[in-house]
Amino acid sequence: MLRSLFTSATGLSAQQFSLDVVANNLANVGTTGFKRSRAEFQDLIYQVNREPGGQTGPNSSLPTGSQVGLGVTAGTTVPVHIQGTMQTTNNPTDLAIRGNGFFKVQMPDGTTGYTRAGAFSIDGNGKLTTAEGYALQPEIIIPPNHIGVDISAEGNVLVKIPGQQNPQQVGQLQLSNFTNPGGLRALGSNLFSATQASGQAVDGAPGQQGTGTLLQGSLEASNVDVVEEMVRMIILQRAYDTNSKVIQTADELLNTTNGIKR
Repeated sequence: MLRSLFTSATGLSAQQFSLDVVANNLANVGTTGFKRSRAEFQDLIYQVNREPGGQTGPNSSLPTGSQVGLGVTAGTTVPVHIQGTMQTTNNPTDLAIRGNGFFKVQMPDGTTGYTRAGAFSIDGNGKLTTAEGYALQPEIIIPPNHIGVDISAEGNVLVKIPGQQNPQQVGQLQLSNFTNPGGLRALGSNLFSATQASGQAVDGAPGQQGTGTLLQGSLEASNVDVVEEMVRMIILQRAYDTNSKVIQTADELLNTTNGIKR
């Protein structure tokens, strides 16, 4: 009975962890460029009472043996990097990535961050920056007297200047791609950092090095499916209730055992 109490307790902990992941997904259903996650679990070590294939006689052996698991543990959280839907904003500095890749920005400490959220603005120095003021890399400087910004699918940044007939190119946007985007470390504020698991960033113009292309005047919405997360939440609730019921049953069996009198 004590083993069943411990096993069910691990089930409660695992379902709570999975619910935390679902809650974070639902909380970020409106976050630009957000990628939902799912929890992965692993069964714990087994107690082997009789080894599978063990000899039971001179010419016979056990076909299955006797093994009892000790519950479950939360393994990893797996980010699901599938494309979110495109939302039209008509803001010329809003950019969405159609396909693979991340925008590269400079963090306050000088390190590099990566993001799928393309809600950029022009700061007082003419730089394209994130909402937190982190400059896009390589830097794009928009002249103060511009009357229009045009960004092509390949990342060419063109501006219209009063008195000039043809637009002037002021920069070339680049995207960063990773061998394993799921290995990126989430920093919050829609930002990621590279890790050993993700591999080093491969930079290139949009449409090259395996990266996607850009869509100006649009943003990539969160890829969270509310209906799917709600269904998962119901399943978690049922699993949690069931594990708690096992603990109640085991406790009742222990009370029965303690009440036995000779």
